[in-house]
Amino acid sequence: MKKILVLALALIMVLSCCAALADGIKVGIINLDPSESGYRQANVQNLQDVFTAENGYDATFVTAPTADKQLEAAQGFITAGVQYILVSAAEVTGWDEVLEAAQEAGIKVFLFDRLIECDESLYTAAVVSDMAQEGVTAVEWLESLNLDEYKVLHIMGQMGSAAQVGRSGALNDKIEATDNWTLVREGTGGDSWDPAEARKITQAAIDAGEDFNIVYAENDGMAAGAVAALDAAGITHGVDGDVIIMGFDCNKWALKKLLDGEWNYDGQCSPFQAAKIDEMIKALEAGEEIEGGIIINEEKGFDAATITQEDIDTYGLGNIEDAVVLD
Repeated sequence: MKKILVLALALIMVLSCCAALADGIKVGIINLDPSESGYRQANVQNLQDVFTAENGYDATFVTAPTADKQLEAAQGFITAGVQYILVSAAEVTGWDEVLEAAQEAGIKVFLFDRLIECDESLYTAAVVSDMAQEGVTAVEWLESLNLDEYKVLHIMGQMGSAAQVGRSGALNDKIEATDNWTLVREGTGGDSWDPAEARKITQAAIDAGEDFNIVYAENDGMAAGAVAALDAAGITHGVDGDVIIMGFDCNKWALKKLLDGEWNYDGQCSPFQAAKIDEMIKALEAGEEIEGGIIINEEKGFDAATITQEDIDTYGLGNIEDAVVLD
């Protein structure tokens, strides 16, 4: 009888393990709205392509464009008992409590796309872009132009996000420290990085008679919105134009603007983090140790004077025909 009981218990354990494997590794993924930008569309698609049932996952995807909705989603995943939570944070602060709760529940957290401000012990790994370095690279490119005056129209993204904080930081520091750098006007495209809002900000500066020679827009869509206002006012831009146009994310259509000389600069922000996180999760599931910590994607800045079609084909996101068009 005892032998039969042991065999029965062993069988139950095997069946339980098989059921768990059949269900897949339970992962909750919290991301921003894909309509935010071509970058975000590529990022969402990359995660959906990797975290599939065929690849061994039982993944739930949540779109949450604001911090409160993201925290609510994370708490829901903790209650549901997922094994892993992946998050691209809308804001860099406010995560400590929910990350501590995840840790107490034995759930491992991976950050992707963006860092947050917390103790690194609260997450397993972060596969991210160095947003501050993106800003530094862009500002260094501007410095290399050796302009007599830098009169900047600054169009920011979602306030408090890592992308906005990082891309704004180097520019703000340079303007504050340098006499011939001036902030003419600044505004934000809001939580959706809205090209229409960028157009309004630019139009307001034009209507007020403000003199600017640089548009520093923190993503490609908002750069396109600013250009729409310039075009409507008959103000030239790009190579040999009156206004330098800068964007971020490297959508193919935006890089084509550089190649055609209509824009001047685009900063890369790689959306492809899923494969590295998948690799680390599979290692953990196999009982292996991983290095973890912060893993930074290496990124470039592209200049209209040097960009090639090969660069567009290699680094561009999405399709040429996806270009932002405003009425």
